Amino acid sequence: MAYDENLATRIRDLLGGRDGVQEKKMFGGIAFLLNRNMACGVNGTDMIVRIAPEETDAALAEPGVRLFDLSGGRPMKGWIMVAAGATTKAKDLRRWVDRGTTYAASLPAK
Repeated sequence: MAYDENLATRIRDLLGGRDGVQEKKMFGGIAFLLNRNMACGVNGTDMIVRIAPEETDAALAEPGVRLFDLSGGRPMKGWIMVAAGATTKAKDLRRWVDRGTTYAASLPAK
């Protein structure tokens, strides 16, 4: 499956110059890792964001957010999808990128 290259570029621009950032093809799209922990990514036209598991329910209450579930019925807490419409504004995209990188930075480096 192809992924939204424009969204990936916008995320890449926000992460530009940050130490420990890597890109990796994952989940049929692209993932952005911080110290080898996934922070966020793009799958189709949606953004994948990794957050603290205990923040999942609150995130799901936000517009355009759903569980990340590529496994067909076994979603993981702390992994969410943010619809394209919820990332069109630069400030919204930055907020989601910041949430993902904040959580990834809290994890031990791999």
